[in-house]
Amino acid sequence: MRLLIRAGHYVASSRWLVPAFLCPALLRGSSASISLKRPTTPSYSKIHKSQHRCLHIDATSGPPETHSPIQPELTFLPWTCPGCGAYTQTQNIDDAGFYSTTRKAVKSFLSSRKRLARGHTLIEDGRLVGVVENASSSVQNTLDEGIPTNNDEEILSLGGSHATVNKPTEPLLDSFPQIPVCDRCHHLRHHHKGTSIFHPSVQSIEEIIADSPYKYNHVYHVLDAADFPLSLIPQLQNYLSLMPQRSQNRRAKTSKYYHGRKAEMSFIIARSDLLAPTKEQVDSMMPYLLQVLRDALGSSGNDIRLGNVRCVSSERGWWTKQLKEDIWKRGGGGWMVGKANVGKSSLFETVFPKGRDPDIDSDKLSDASSRITEAATDPPASRQRGPYMSEMSNQQGLPVRESPLIEDIEELQGDSLLPPAPAEVSFPVMPIVSALPGTTASPIRLPFGRGRGELIDLPGLDRGGLESYVIDEHKIDLVMRRRVKAEQYVIKSGQSLLIGGLVRITPLAPDTVLLACPFIPFNSHVTNTEKAIAAHTRASPSGISSITTAEAGDKMASAGIFPLKWDVTKQRAGPLTASTAVGLKPQILPFIVFSADILIEGCGWVELAVQVRKSTLQASEKGPACAESLQDFPCVEVFSPRGHHIGIRRPMNAWVHGGHHAAKARPGRARPRRSMKGVKKNLKKLARAE
Repeated sequence: MRLLIRAGHYVASSRWLVPAFLCPALLRGSSASISLKRPTTPSYSKIHKSQHRCLHIDATSGPPETHSPIQPELTFLPWTCPGCGAYTQTQNIDDAGFYSTTRKAVKSFLSSRKRLARGHTLIEDGRLVGVVENASSSVQNTLDEGIPTNNDEEILSLGGSHATVNKPTEPLLDSFPQIPVCDRCHHLRHHHKGTSIFHPSVQSIEEIIADSPYKYNHVYHVLDAADFPLSLIPQLQNYLSLMPQRSQNRRAKTSKYYHGRKAEMSFIIARSDLLAPTKEQVDSMMPYLLQVLRDALGSSGNDIRLGNVRCVSSERGWWTKQLKEDIWKRGGGGWMVGKANVGKSSLFETVFPKGRDPDIDSDKLSDASSRITEAATDPPASRQRGPYMSEMSNQQGLPVRESPLIEDIEELQGDSLLPPAPAEVSFPVMPIVSALPGTTASPIRLPFGRGRGELIDLPGLDRGGLESYVIDEHKIDLVMRRRVKAEQYVIKSGQSLLIGGLVRITPLAPDTVLLACPFIPFNSHVTNTEKAIAAHTRASPSGISSITTAEAGDKMASAGIFPLKWDVTKQRAGPLTASTAVGLKPQILPFIVFSADILIEGCGWVELAVQVRKSTLQASEKGPACAESLQDFPCVEVFSPRGHHIGIRRPMNAWVHGGHHAAKARPGRARPRRSMKGVKKNLKKLARAE
């Protein structure tokens, strides 16, 4: 497939198929045919380039092509947007990658490139390519006929039939403007407005990683701490042909190659600052997080080591330095894989090894500083550069080594789903970070270490589309950006908990009092069950605030009945079981506290707890001494849009660590009242003495 997207043209051969999430404009065609057929390729060839494309659109079945004249100034724009990775285009304003030449940043960038191109030199993403001034009419005729050209240099020069590569003869300006982002990224960053991209499938991610140019690859499976482990992609290792997780057997293999390539995987729990207020408390949760991950992996999770799990926070900088060092030492291809809005782009910006040079020797820094001091006293003529540049300045004026020149663009026109690799700079433009699900439109490649490796940010997979049931002004509230200090609600028999009008939790156990702590970024409300049903389904006006749309009421359904089966008596009994107070054992108490965490996909979780007397429970033959042997547990029923987006896990007891506890009636120890004993008697004695 040969694409010329620089000037807004889509020229494609009929024998190639374009993935849907990479070309969203084709989905708007009335005659576009979407194929969901999985290719019948053997499993052993997953790591190689596949000859078929999953979830694709035939490029020849779209709307008729209309080519507009090529604008010369558009040839100075970058190949891809550095914020979202989308290919540059000037046709569809609402799509990713659109650049308007009226924006101040774009105008400044184009004018700087035009000044540097006057000497028959075109700067293309930090690479220097010579072009000719006169465009060849044959290339324009080829574009009008819709036939892909066979001359790589013609596409490279956008009109020149014989492009020549020239060595630079003058240094770049230190004040060269930063590469601008597209209009969609600009609106997302400054106005919080934008449209989501078409989320890729796991098969598309598989084929993207299969096109990796590196022998050693490492996949970082990014999980969201807000709804952990709902963001886990099941069977990801089987889809991507990665090395199996190491078992607990001491003879387990440490590495495995698939057809000459090595690919491993690590679990990264991002945004861990949402779990607890301090780093020490989050570190103490690691055994709990590993156990929850084992439960989510199923039967295969009981026999693996899980020594490749990290809990990081790009907001606070927790354990990001260690992850950055691992990325630098591994080198090769590093792939950020995960669902939408799990924090991949923000983590990418934090752990990318910026400004590092493998050739720097710390022992020679003193000698280098002395040479710079001596050079400052030399005349200006002795400090002039030679005919060839050994260094070039990046977007922020810092020196880096010159990148290789473009001799061909084979990587731009094959069947590879990877965009062209940009030039390596010390401080590149980082991907855009936004609460909009599906911000990254295409893979973003950033090399580091002078060819040591690359870090690639991939588009996020679909998380179910819960935001489609929420009105536009509250969609940004679905994402938990700061840790929530939850308040504890008391739900009695006949009552229900409404969470933003989006989710309803109703206890099923009679004559029990349920405690609920919603760690959710929007409001919750406890009311009568009949009134909660009317407010949840929009059957009648109830006066309860809701963030759902008017059409979402008819789509509410039961997500299932969830038992509260985990015993948390020791954590919830307060001073009765505290070692610094009474210190009783939970087994001798006449009650048991059961708990569970109800997960809402992409939003957070609700911690539920209920106290039940042992005499009311039906015990098994082993007796009521152990809570795990009890057969009947208190249950709750959860209702959500279409019965989806809900999960359950063992309780984290987050309310004990960082919940909103009620203030004491007497916050401090007041001064005691003065004793009045014998005051009147002493006053009488003083009166008689006078």
